[in-house]
Amino acid sequence: MIDIKIELIFVAKLFVAFLLGAFVGLERERHGSPAGIRTYAAVSLGAALFTLIGLHSNDTTSAARIAANIVTGIGFLGAGIIYKDNTKGFTHGLTTASTIWATAAIGVAVAYSMFIVAVASAVAIYFLLSLHHFQWYVRIKMKWEIKNNHKHGDDNE
Repeated sequence: MIDIKIELIFVAKLFVAFLLGAFVGLERERHGSPAGIRTYAAVSLGAALFTLIGLHSNDTTSAARIAANIVTGIGFLGAGIIYKDNTKGFTHGLTTASTIWATAAIGVAVAYSMFIVAVASAVAIYFLLSLHHFQWYVRIKMKWEIKNNHKHGDDNE
């Protein structure tokens, strides 16, 4: 049986993981992504919960095995999100899949009491997701696209 104080610490960690996941999902939801607050919060919370269960186990290696399986499981989730449209020549879902994977790592970090790492990671992921709102980034990206279009145009001649 688990001590109530330990359970309350676990609940607090789950709440932190939930909040950080929701924070990352907020940016996605604000801009119409199908994976938003609920998805990201659930991934972070679930990863933290599985890790906490492993940490509480009598088996000293179970937490590491569980964390490794979280990486694999979220990888399968990500694979289901990504699709390639060969007719239009684009791939869709890479950002969502990769940030969901990283959000699972945030949950694992919280479970391991790596709060500064978890918060810094959540802020970094949020920044990456919001880059397309910064004018300097949009200008750089447009220059890259123009450069790439010229390269591909030269190849076709």
